[in-house]
Amino acid sequence: MKIICIKDTIRKDVPIYYRMLYTGVAVIDLGQKPENFRIDFSIETKPTGAKEVVVSFIDKIDYPLVPVLKDLKQYITDLDNAGGLPD
Repeated sequence: MKIICIKDTIRKDVPIYYRMLYTGVAVIDLGQKPENFRIDFSIETKPTGAKEVVVSFIDKIDYPLVPVLKDLKQYITDLDNAGGLPD
């Protein structure tokens, strides 16, 4: 299992400045060929400065969720740190 990319990322308009909500399409290689899964995710900055990432799948995924969510959260964190998410 490998996260290829997150495409078509759109930031939802939320009035809370420390919480960013996004929707997008995760391209994940589950062993045979890359598949597209629609996802919602949020990045919330805690008072300590730590960022918490929460991911939920809109489409059903036929793979154990724990490793996929762990890798997606890491990918989103790296993407956010690199400035790759829309404002």
